[in-house]
Parts: sequence; structure tokens; C-alpha cells
Amino acid sequence: MTIAGSDSGGGAGIQADLKTFSVLGGFGATVITALTAQNGLGVTGIHAPPPEFVAAQLDAVLTGFPIAAAKTGMLFSAAIIEAVADRLAGTAFPLVVDPVCMSQSGHALLQDDAVEALTARVLPLAALVTPNRPEAERLTGMAIASPADVAEAIRRLLALGAGAVLLKGGHFDKTADVGGRLTDWLGLPGQAPVALPMPRVETEHTHGTGCTLSAAITAGLGQGLGLEDAVVCAQRYLHRCLETAFAPGLGVGPPDHMAPCVCAGE
Repeated sequence: MTIAGSDSGGGAGIQADLKTFSVLGGFGATVITALTAQNGLGVTGIHAPPPEFVAAQLDAVLTGFPIAAAKTGMLFSAAIIEAVADRLAGTAFPLVVDPVCMSQSGHALLQDDAVEALTARVLPLAALVTPNRPEAERLTGMAIASPADVAEAIRRLLALGAGAVLLKGGHFDKTADVGGRLTDWLGLPGQAPVALPMPRVETEHTHGTGCTLSAAITAGLGQGLGLEDAVVCAQRYLHRCLETAFAPGLGVGPPDHMAPCVCAGE
């Protein structure tokens, strides 16, 4: 199940999540928290349904389907976060929280007063939270530049109640890469962060990469993989999708979610 916003451009949000679930062998159910008017050039509008309707969607999915794993993406407002958290509390399936705050084009996707609600109500429910560098800086209130900063940011996020943290490396300066490989950091309570390097793909078409990675992790957890195995498999999937990323329209395009399904010569 994905609890997130809809991307009218088809590259991120609910649309990216459903494509990822399907390619990786899952069936995706959706709870839509916001409609966005956007394309590869940016976001031009956001319309959020009443929190009661978000809750009604979530109730329908939870009563109608045996959910194996779930993720959250764009939650937009404190009221929507409260409605979602009320219904997720006490559920047994693993929850991956992608703390979406800002679109790639710089449009706010989380209202200012919703950050406190996200940290207080949703992070304690997360089996894994997957912030990029700017999101982690916003949630922890600190700048992140060095490996020591990474470890401290992960410690602070774990202290907020998350079961584990994946601090993604895509927004770090390329000078931090080792041998052309960027590093995602997996943090678990009481352990030093684990470096999970992957080759950096040189492409401008990265719209929806965070949604895609968190959805792929969710698919892996739903199929019974352990946390680190689910993360590594998701990294590999995203890497393959980025290798053939393209722009289906104007502006920045998404990863090629269907890349593993392409049958050459058929």
C-alpha cells in the first residue's frame, strides 16, 4: 500500500509507486493524500482532499486487503498526518516513511506546520525512514556534510522513534563519491551506520527517484526480505531504471520504471 500524492506527470508519487510495485511482483493499493498539477517542468498546483476522505480510503484498503507492507510519501498537512497516523497505529506490517518535503523543482510538498506532526506521529511508526540530505537536515535541525554528521543525523532520527534510517546519498556533493560510487547509509539502533555504495548514474532524469526507491524497499519487505536485503535490492532496481531514464515530455524525466521488463527483439 502506498499513502502518497498523485503526480499528474506520471513520474513520481502514487504513479511511480504503483509501477515499482508491479514490476517487482506486488499488487499495489493506494491512499491518495493530494492531487498535484505537475510535469517535468515543475509543480503548478496542489489540491488536498479532506482528512476524513484520506482516512476513508485508508479504512477501505485496510479492511479489504491483507497488507504485507506500506509506505508513505507526500502527506502534505498536519491534519492528514494525524488521520493517517491514527489508523496506522497498531498495524503489524512494516511501514517505510519517505519524508517528502520538497519537489525536485523546489515546490513545498509538506506544509510548515506538518513537520512537527510528521516527526511526532509518523516516524515512531516507521520500520524505516528514507530521507535525502535536505529532508534529514530539516527533520534533525542540523547541517550534514561529513561522515560524522551522517552518523549524528541518523542517531537523531532514530531517537525520534524510527526503527531504522536510510540516509540517501544522491544529494551529497560528488566530491564525496568514492570511485564514482555514491553512498546510502543504513542506520540501526545501537550500531554504526552501514555504508551501501552504488555507482552514480550520470543523468538529469531523476524525477521520482526517492519515491521509486522507497516503493521498491516496501515491495521487498512485503515479500519477506530482511531490511538490508530489501534496501540493496531496491538500490539495484533504481540503478537499472536510472541507466535508461528518459524524458517522456518537457523538462526532467523519471527513472525508466519498466526497464527490467523490456524484452529485446520482441
